[in-house]
Amino acid sequence: MHNIPNLISLMRLLLVPLTVWLILSDAYVAAFVTFMVAGVSDGVDGFLARQFDWRTRLGAYLDPLADKALVVAVFVTLGFLKVIPAWLVIIVVSRDVLIVGAVVLSRLMDHPVHVAPLMVSKVNTAAQLAFVVAVLGAAAAEWHLRAVVDYGSIPVALLTVLSGAAYLNAWLRHMAEQPHEGPKP
Repeated sequence: MHNIPNLISLMRLLLVPLTVWLILSDAYVAAFVTFMVAGVSDGVDGFLARQFDWRTRLGAYLDPLADKALVVAVFVTLGFLKVIPAWLVIIVVSRDVLIVGAVVLSRLMDHPVHVAPLMVSKVNTAAQLAFVVAVLGAAAAEWHLRAVVDYGSIPVALLTVLSGAAYLNAWLRHMAEQPHEGPKP
């Protein structure tokens, strides 16, 4: 039974290519619905894992992987289609690459860092999701998309930069906690 949240996270991960394909196919109504289903599934798997203590080690990795894959894939796709500005896509993707790179580097240096969600990161994720919902919803309803993009890009960019800076600061503090030798020749 405790695998239900993992199956929901896996389903969300499988919705990523479908959502991208729907956006590329100009099927914004279906893309909007699929993205909303993925968003609701994120809440459901988290609720089930906490409520029934169905948390697993796999779920601890699978859930954020599915979330990030969906957000990054949608941002990249919308950027590729020039629906949202390229600079915003670069900021969103760079933040995630920075975090993953820091985690990998700390493990390679035998000083693994535990990445716990920061409040600014939770607000950032909510802003990114709301932005995607607004963009896909406006495209689906054939509303004036430019206003949604123009007014939503700056807050999302600022929160993404703040979140990335907060994680970088936490990582730098963690890495400075004890001296480490470099790679042996």
